[in-house]
Amino acid sequence: MDDTFEIRAQDAAGRIGELRVPRAGTTVETPALLPVVNPNLQSIEPDRFPDFGVEMLITNAYIIRGDDELRERALEEGVHELVGFDGPIMTDSGSFQLAEYGEIDVTTPEILQFQSDIGSDVGTPVDIPTSPDADRETVEADLAETEERLRTAESVDTGDMLVTAPIQGGTFEDLRESAARTAAARDLDVFPIGAVVPLLNSYRYAEMADVVAATKRGLGQDAPVHLFGAGHPMTFALAVALGCDLFDSAAYALYAREGRYLTARGTEHLDELEDFPCACPVCSGHDPAELRSMAADERERLLAEHNLHVSMAEIRRIKAAIREGSLLELVEMRAHAHPALLDGYRTMLDHPAQLEATDPASKGTFFHLSADSARRPEVLRHHRRLERLEPPPTLLLSEAGTDSRFDETWRLKPPFGPFPRDLSTTYPFTAEVPERMDDAGYEAAADGVRRLVEVNPDTEVTVAHRDWPATALEAIPDRVTLENLGQGQDHHRDR
Repeated sequence: MDDTFEIRAQDAAGRIGELRVPRAGTTVETPALLPVVNPNLQSIEPDRFPDFGVEMLITNAYIIRGDDELRERALEEGVHELVGFDGPIMTDSGSFQLAEYGEIDVTTPEILQFQSDIGSDVGTPVDIPTSPDADRETVEADLAETEERLRTAESVDTGDMLVTAPIQGGTFEDLRESAARTAAARDLDVFPIGAVVPLLNSYRYAEMADVVAATKRGLGQDAPVHLFGAGHPMTFALAVALGCDLFDSAAYALYAREGRYLTARGTEHLDELEDFPCACPVCSGHDPAELRSMAADERERLLAEHNLHVSMAEIRRIKAAIREGSLLELVEMRAHAHPALLDGYRTMLDHPAQLEATDPASKGTFFHLSADSARRPEVLRHHRRLERLEPPPTLLLSEAGTDSRFDETWRLKPPFGPFPRDLSTTYPFTAEVPERMDDAGYEAAADGVRRLVEVNPDTEVTVAHRDWPATALEAIPDRVTLENLGQGQDHHRDR
């Protein structure tokens, strides 16, 4: 990997980075979306891609190689001239066709050499995409073959072309992690997570989240990660928060051919729209009825343009969220737009230590948006740091006010729990939380109390709360005194 990838900003496991592409003599800012260009069929002319904010694209070297005319042109003119794009171009190897049709007539050395010869900036070996529903024996056999091909890829002289190391392993997390660790040790450059398209197409976002998390554990933090086939903008924020840097999308064009209109929240059908919920040039210049009345090729072109506009806008929105420290708020908002995405978000939160390892200690404002917010890495980090604090012999934890009966009064704020009052203006305790807090927020705060009590057994702790739910109160250790501010009286619990 060397200095191929440099991280500039982070939020959760998401990051803004710079991918150095030596052959193109430039860098690409990530997260980046690479539109897929079919050399035989183009909805949008690639020389227009920069108008949409596209820095890099991907096309299929196997298709080019298999077509006599395209092959000769590519070898003579180069792939950039062939597709009409000056920026960096990544090429695929035919692995997609292998997954679709069962076999292809090219080897890894042959396709890598061809990609190098036509001037590709990032080339791809022929890996073995394995169905996510394959049994472990099949997955292990396919993975062994993929890893052998990656060993072969290292020996091919491709000059300054970057070479990818696709990572397989099905839905077996231990195999994905092991494969990633093996790939990271290779003298290769970019690390695509392969065979996730079937998961994405069937809305199995929870499994996708586990696959990405496992892969990231094996790769470590500095590897640039490409999520193959993640082309729908509704998935981008979740995938970036998990640590993916590059995406490729054929969805902008494929959906347009079917009369489908992309949004960051899902997909609409043109036939069912009365108004466009978008301000891109296509939507601000036309209404749905106009598009429906157009010739098929013009309608397809405009829908593809809209779909690419909305996809690139989501990438920009994600970058802005990373810079201001609000990526997890964006992910949560996107997740609550679709049940399957919510499953993916909650699965991501099942890996709190992994998220917390790269999540900045200080950023913007923490917004508690739902019960899921109580599981964010900021809450985990605070609970872990409670062991560093030294409370006095008698301590009141209160949602409001102080009390002279105690040596000190600390704030008690769901979902974080206890913290010294002088930290009240410090992130994340400046959090915006709802007046009608959900039970999960109180339960997380109670877990913070439990943690503080466990590491300070000699401190007498009193909790002054306002009618916390029973599930939260039951989580607080027996030796803690409870005062219910809602009832205006003190009480001890009988157990």
